[in-house]
Amino acid sequence: MQIQAIKVRRLYLEIANQIESLISSGQLVSGERLPSERDLAQRFEVSRPTIREAMIALEIAGLVEIRTGSGIYVKDQAVDKPGLRDDGPGPFEILEARRLLESEIVTLAAARITPAQMDELEQALEVMEQEDQKGTISEEADQRFHCILAEASHNSALASMVSWLWELRNRSEISALFHERVREEGVHPSAKEHRAIFEALRNRDPLAAQQAMRSHISQAITADRELLDKK
Repeated sequence: MQIQAIKVRRLYLEIANQIESLISSGQLVSGERLPSERDLAQRFEVSRPTIREAMIALEIAGLVEIRTGSGIYVKDQAVDKPGLRDDGPGPFEILEARRLLESEIVTLAAARITPAQMDELEQALEVMEQEDQKGTISEEADQRFHCILAEASHNSALASMVSWLWELRNRSEISALFHERVREEGVHPSAKEHRAIFEALRNRDPLAAQQAMRSHISQAITADRELLDKK
């Protein structure tokens, strides 16, 4: 008896696969402009962020070209490309997972964080605040802040999960390219929001820390979606 493992359903990948099939079958030809992301979202009955994730997957596979201000076009000789890869969760899936997980982790950290960890957290925050004045934020400092905070929960399983989510974000071509595009448009992590999380931890206030973390990641999701809505 042969049994196949059940894979997690990735909506953006299903959409990308459908469009890949249209290209390989000749229903979409080289140089042809795809419908707008808004139109595609309506046709597939999904959100625009899901369509954007699908388009980035297709771009990485060499099947389409995203031209800023013009649209999305089928690339020349797209039918000869190796095709799509299962590149893991999309960027919005990772952000949603982080919001759920880190909003709970921070309540433990509020009670368990050590003075040494507070110092480490503040150092990462100071780097972010210095860079914020220049109009950018270090991805490294942002990741370090969140990973230190997870370690401050003193629960190694939770800390490992946060570290794994950041690894997913960084090693996935789809997620990495998505965040690169977002940064190019001027959307960066907020030092002010990280300061609010830090102050709640310093005050040992788990509820305030939870609210600050949930608000921070929710704002990131909202900012990314609003950016897509402008395109």
